[in-house]
Amino acid sequence: MPGTLRSSDRRGSSDRRASNDEARRGEPDELVALRRRRAVECRLEPDRALASLDEAAAFLADRGLLTIIPDSSLPSLFEACHEQPYLPGGRGFAAWPRTRWSWSGELARRPGVVVLKIHRGKNLLISPRVLALVDPICRAELARMESETARDKPTRDLVRLLGHLAAVGPSSLESLQAELELSARELRAIRSPAQRCGVVVARQVVTDGADPEGHVHSSELARFDQIVPDSQARRDPTLALEDLVVAGVTAAVLAEERELRRWFSWSWYLSGSLLEGLLAGGRLVRPADGYVAAGPGAGVGAGAGAGAGAGGGGGP
Repeated sequence: MPGTLRSSDRRGSSDRRASNDEARRGEPDELVALRRRRAVECRLEPDRALASLDEAAAFLADRGLLTIIPDSSLPSLFEACHEQPYLPGGRGFAAWPRTRWSWSGELARRPGVVVLKIHRGKNLLISPRVLALVDPICRAELARMESETARDKPTRDLVRLLGHLAAVGPSSLESLQAELELSARELRAIRSPAQRCGVVVARQVVTDGADPEGHVHSSELARFDQIVPDSQARRDPTLALEDLVVAGVTAAVLAEERELRRWFSWSWYLSGSLLEGLLAGGRLVRPADGYVAAGPGAGVGAGAGAGAGAGGGGGP
């Protein structure tokens, strides 16, 4: 069983680090080198802590995608902050960094950055470079959901929501509830699966009369094609997802094989031979049992061009 790469194994006491070093003796040199490179590039050590919002923006541009909190091998914004939580031992928002908790929202409002809930319902900060890989998958999912013909109420409500957004444009949660005659709970149930697939995007908005600190008071929903201009690039979503998995491994530097199928929501586009195909093509390599890293052919077949343009986004 490969050792986990989660933050709990990286930020322990000196005794824990010594124990880990002891356990890892005898590992292949390539794996040791990748661990060290990962610690530097993913900013896993306190001396590599992000010191400013501009540094965080550069970190996102370099990695291509970031989770908000650490939950996998993918690089994490808050993990790279190395700051004490707002409430030690707390959960949820209380576990966010004490003073840098707002950085995820501030990054989301920067030009070209989009936040999507495609990490199995969790937010991912995405740079323009990686957005170009996500684009064909989200558009394929939008087309699929718009063409749904099932007559059950959840499907009818979802098609109605997408049609309404197409007609009136991005809308606040409050206006959607009023115009579609839905409760907050009903709207959440409709939009959640669409957000997980990148079809609907929630963006934070500051309403008139917000307090002096500019706290967010509402969210706005938009279709993916309303915040990301059409790149005219049409790719098979299955191939695009392969590119995205390779981009994720590249961002992580080193990842556990068992994680790859759990990174993104679109499991129906993953073939049973995904990993084997990427390894055979040299896009991924296996430095040791249970681990993968980007191979010499990582960029071969990648569909990203100069990057897709987008408006800032992000939200609950």
